[in-house]
Amino acid sequence: MTLQPLETLLVAALALLLGRLVNRLVPLLSHYNIPDPVTGGLLFAVGLTLLGRFADFQLGFDTVMKPGLLLAFFAAVGLSANLGMLKQGGRRLVLFVLAMIPFLFLQNILGILVAWGLDMHPLMGLVGGTITLVGGHGTGAAYAERFAEVVNLQSIMELSMTSATLGLVLGGIIGGPLAQWLIRRHRLSADAGQADADETAAATGEAPVNFANFLMVLAAALVALVAGQQLTAHLDTGPVTLPSFIWCLLLGVAIRNSLPLVGIRLNDGAIELLASLTLSLFLVMTMMALDLAQVAGLAGPLLLMLVAQAALAMLYGAWVVYRFTGRDYESAVLSAAFCGFGIGSTATAMANMQAITRKYGPAPQAMVVAPLVGAFLIDLLNALALTLFLLLPWMGG
Repeated sequence: MTLQPLETLLVAALALLLGRLVNRLVPLLSHYNIPDPVTGGLLFAVGLTLLGRFADFQLGFDTVMKPGLLLAFFAAVGLSANLGMLKQGGRRLVLFVLAMIPFLFLQNILGILVAWGLDMHPLMGLVGGTITLVGGHGTGAAYAERFAEVVNLQSIMELSMTSATLGLVLGGIIGGPLAQWLIRRHRLSADAGQADADETAAATGEAPVNFANFLMVLAAALVALVAGQQLTAHLDTGPVTLPSFIWCLLLGVAIRNSLPLVGIRLNDGAIELLASLTLSLFLVMTMMALDLAQVAGLAGPLLLMLVAQAALAMLYGAWVVYRFTGRDYESAVLSAAFCGFGIGSTATAMANMQAITRKYGPAPQAMVVAPLVGAFLIDLLNALALTLFLLLPWMGG
């Protein structure tokens, strides 16, 4: 049985409500800021797995809405980017990129060492490294096809997809606890940023979210979304291509900072509402559609490798990313994002940051720096790092 798009959206909304309820009822989950979509989506996936096992009930989802939700989210992120508040963000962006480069090598080295320890082909260390964890499902599929042809690794495609899927889950679990530990250990706060935001809102007389200002934000996001897709389609044959969601984000930034020139100001509360809704629905759709039975059957030694990678990501986030990017509240939020896309995806990174900022206050630089690094720059750096590893004679790739 396969649900139609609107039915899938309904189930996603119910799963999101379930996650919100469970996170409120289970203090441990709310304490460590586990995102509602991760909790609800995984619980739904577990329920479907049990139904399939004991009642022979199979349920599929038409997730045609997922790409649009993700693009709308990044458009909303762009709409939230007040360049006046981000004037220091350029330096933090460079520092964050520089902090990421050694991690790419450490992640692959750890994967190779664990693969050797488990008597696996060293290429499996790359599969359990940046190929699937930083690269995600798309990069994993591309390299899996190549490895299957060159070295005839068995079930490499399934193992790659399993690794990327488990990384998505782990990335959504570890980011919140790490950021909270950093915030409490170093007594960090977003009070200054919140005060600035409150003063700006007071000076401009920003109204509460209502139909009119939400409609204006929705229209602006849709303009960025549609124009971003058009730019992607027209420029994808050029020497340098950008993913469509980067165009949506950049256009959102341009719209946000050009509208005041004609006397229009977007409501920040409405932007936050749109961003939270679209990201939560996207992520919960991803989580609830997981085939946990297949994941469990294929995981095997990969699980040990991924647990080691999660530990590395947390240590690196705490001792390198946090310190290198400023040792402040924004740096702690970036550490949560780093855990998200370091072993999961950019969407997971953004969900981690939203969970933290919802509790502790805004982090405007982190909310723009993380998607730019996690979704574009890191892919380029990852490709270069993987090329160097595959040149090693004993890799056989």
